[in-house]
Amino acid sequence: MKFTATQIAGLLEGEVEGNPQIAVHKLSKIEEGEKGSLTFLANPKYTSFIYSTKASITIVNRDFIPEQDLSTTLIKVEDAYKSFSKLLEYYNQVKNNKSGIENPTFISESASYGDGFYLGAFSYLGDNVKIGENVKIYPNVYIGDNVTIGNNVIVYAGAKIYSESIVGETCVIHSGAIIGADGFGFTPNEKGEYSKVPQTGNVILEENVDVGAGTTIDRATLGSTILRKGVKLDNQIQIAHNVEIGEHTAIAAQTGIAGSTKIGKYCLIGGQVGIVGHITIGDRVRIQAQSGIGRNVKDDEVLQGSPALNYGDYNKSYVHFKNLPKLVNTITNLEKKVEGE
Repeated sequence: MKFTATQIAGLLEGEVEGNPQIAVHKLSKIEEGEKGSLTFLANPKYTSFIYSTKASITIVNRDFIPEQDLSTTLIKVEDAYKSFSKLLEYYNQVKNNKSGIENPTFISESASYGDGFYLGAFSYLGDNVKIGENVKIYPNVYIGDNVTIGNNVIVYAGAKIYSESIVGETCVIHSGAIIGADGFGFTPNEKGEYSKVPQTGNVILEENVDVGAGTTIDRATLGSTILRKGVKLDNQIQIAHNVEIGEHTAIAAQTGIAGSTKIGKYCLIGGQVGIVGHITIGDRVRIQAQSGIGRNVKDDEVLQGSPALNYGDYNKSYVHFKNLPKLVNTITNLEKKVEGE
C-alpha cells in the first residue's frame, strides 16, 4: 500500500516541503533510508543523516532548517517523534484490518461475535464464547468455553485462552501466550506423593493490557488472577495463580511472580526478577533486573539485589563487595604482622 506526501501530511496536520506527490510504501531508519521509504528526524545527533538519506519522505520538526541541499521530501510537524509514532499506530491499524472467517476453523454453535470479526484458519472457539466488535484472532488460536473477549482485542497466532477467562477491551495477546492454565497447586501425602489441588478460578485481563509472546498467566485456585487496566507484560513472564497486578505496571522479560502476591500501580519491574508468593508490593515501586523479592515492599521503594536491598544501600555495599579480595588480603597481612610481633 502506497501513500503520498500529501496524504501523510494530511493525517499528521503537517506541511510538505518538496514533492507533494512522491509516494512511500515502507518505513525505515534515517541512516538506512531507501527510495520508497518514510523516515523521521527527532534526535539532533542524527541530523547529519538527513543530507545523505535516500528515504523519499522525512518527517521533521517545524523549526528544522536545512543547511545543505536535500534529496528527501520533508513533512514538517510540531513533534516529529510523536507524529511518527502516530503514523506507526495508523500503519498497524491498516495492516491488522482483516475481517472474515477463514477455513478450516471450529466455532461452537453457542459462540457469538460482533462486527469486524476476523478468525484465522485452524482456530477454535468453544461453547458460550462471547467476542466483541473488531476483534482479530489469528490462525491456530484456542479459545476455551465461556471465555469473554471485549472490543478491539488482538490475539496473535498460536495463543491459548483457557475456559472462563475474561479479556477486556483493546488488549493485545501475542503468539504463544497462555492465559488461564492451571496454577501450580499440589499437596503432598504422608508418602511424599503429590495430589493435584483443583484450580477452579479464572483469569481477568482488564482493558488495554498487553501480554508478550510466550508469557503464561495461571488461573486462580479460587477467585481470579487479575491484571488491572494498562498492565504491560514483556515476553516469557510467569504469573502464578491468584496474583493481582495493579494499573499501568510494566514488567520486563523472564520475570516470575509466585502465587497470591499483590503488586501495586505504576510499578516498573526489570527482567529476570523473582518474586515470592503471598507478599504485597506497593505502588510506584522500582525493581532492578535480576533482583529477588522475598518480603513486603512499601510504596515508592527502589530495590536491587537478591535478596533485594534498598537501591542506594545496594550501590554503597557493592563498592565493598568488589573490594573484598583486597580487604581479605589486608586483614591477612595485618594478622601476620600482629602474630610476628
